[in-house]
Amino acid sequence: MRIKSNIAISDSGFLLNPATGESFSLNPMGVAILKMVKDGKSLEEMTQEISQDFDVSLSILERDIEDFKGTLTQYGILENSKND
Repeated sequence: MRIKSNIAISDSGFLLNPATGESFSLNPMGVAILKMVKDGKSLEEMTQEISQDFDVSLSILERDIEDFKGTLTQYGILENSKND
């Protein structure tokens, strides 16, 4: 998965999809996940890194990351890359 090229993202977690005019504000975990998606990290890498910063079980975290990525795709923030 990758972030669509037209998506504007601030360091504070504010996202803007200029194609739809929709904007979103992410919490710190959402910002961390989006940065890791941008860096091409795998689900396993994301889970390991986030679990060090947030107090959450790995199984719940893995599910939450997948759900969040699905939501980002639904809102037109992420798209599948050729490697997905």
